[in-house]
Amino acid sequence: MEEDEDLKRDLFFRYQLLGRLKSDCEYYLNFGNRSTRRLWAGNEKAQIEKMIALYNSFSEEEKPQWLTMEEILEYSKKMNVYEKVNKEIN
Repeated sequence: MEEDEDLKRDLFFRYQLLGRLKSDCEYYLNFGNRSTRRLWAGNEKAQIEKMIALYNSFSEEEKPQWLTMEEILEYSKKMNVYEKVNKEIN
């Protein structure tokens, strides 16, 4: 499996990217008319997988206070990819 170069980037970059992905989800679910063109990753499953990977790249002390794994999984439910994503992370 190809290693994700973004996960090797510095803490600031990873926070920014995770924030961008979160914002994309909010827009997609609210004003974006569920258009996958609005998602950084191009589709719902890839978007959530990227968010999970980024979130898990932080140590416990570094994890953002503005987003939890539960919230990411809630996005996956609202975006109808929870079953696909949950199968892969468990």
